[in-house]
Amino acid sequence: MDIHVAGPLASSPRWVLRAEPPRTDQELLAAELRDVLSSIDHSGGGSVQLWIPAVTPDDDRTATALGFIGYRDLWQLRTSLPTDPTDLPVRMFDPDRDLEDFLEVNARAFAWHPEQGRLTAEDLRATMAERWFDPAGFLLHHRDGKLAGFCWTKVHRDVEPALGEIYAIAVDPAFHGQGLGDSMTRAGLDHLAAEGLSIAMLYVESDNHAANRTYTRIGFSRHHTDRAYRIDR
Repeated sequence: MDIHVAGPLASSPRWVLRAEPPRTDQELLAAELRDVLSSIDHSGGGSVQLWIPAVTPDDDRTATALGFIGYRDLWQLRTSLPTDPTDLPVRMFDPDRDLEDFLEVNARAFAWHPEQGRLTAEDLRATMAERWFDPAGFLLHHRDGKLAGFCWTKVHRDVEPALGEIYAIAVDPAFHGQGLGDSMTRAGLDHLAAEGLSIAMLYVESDNHAANRTYTRIGFSRHHTDRAYRIDR
């Protein structure tokens, strides 16, 4: 069992832990978390965030028994491909002409999000340099000459069967209420289906009710929950 530790960080939380599966031995999980917390205490303490991917009731009981408080659920949703298509016009992202517009729309659309809303040009370029990046799967929709929304897809070919992902999707708040969330999602799914994939997934905050209604309508259902906990040392 692995407990990945990041920290001390300059931001809050000061420490970020991730308890990777498999976690079949809850006594061992508790012992390893106690050891990590003891080490954090000896390093000055501070706020601690613990992520448990694909959390189970046993995982939850172990974490709460150690004083961790669950505060954020991230759902992984999945659907079969293909889904009902869209005729929404989209084009491929071009960093030379679209980078600043993308960052501005992303910041407005994710102003509430603790990670995505802080995306910088350097972050974007670093992601685009990763081996999985495919510009053909980074789709933009313009309306009235302005970037109205985007759907960025990713393909996981290291699993069997290969899995498509709606990696990041958003609509500029100025274009809310026009059904673009549904159409942009379908545009991304159309692209993944054209790549020969039969399953697509995405991550969504459990309390993002508007997005979850859209995804349910398209055909997504919950596959598992990643849960974040916090504790102050």
